[in-house]
Amino acid sequence: VANIVYSYYCLDILHIGHIIDIKKSKKVAGVNGTLIAGILTDEAIMEKKAKPIMPFAERYKIASSIKYFDRIVTQNTYSPLDNIIKYQPNILMESTSHSQESIDELTRYMMGVGGKVVINSYYKKQSSTKIKALIKNEET
Repeated sequence: VANIVYSYYCLDILHIGHIIDIKKSKKVAGVNGTLIAGILTDEAIMEKKAKPIMPFAERYKIASSIKYFDRIVTQNTYSPLDNIIKYQPNILMESTSHSQESIDELTRYMMGVGGKVVINSYYKKQSSTKIKALIKNEET
């Protein structure tokens, strides 16, 4: 049985940490598997973070150009749970940048439906938040 893997992203500023994460997610999906990428709407991002610089439509188009994604979907909440229920992946990719409470809740759900969670390490050397801060500091 081929894997269906779900991962999700803001993609406000694309950086090497994203590429590492995306390539690992595709590897987990496997050659015959499907990697579904949920792209968070502006409103979903603002549940936890500042309003994104790039509008959703542009971030979605960027995601659509990434060869590792087999399918791109809209994610309307910061939590991927609604999309997990809708698309029924057997593997959810998570990040150590998310709260342990959230990861635990999603792990319980995935285990309950016979799936699992695979955790990608957060790429601490670079983040969209750090890049935005550097840009702001350069502007002054």
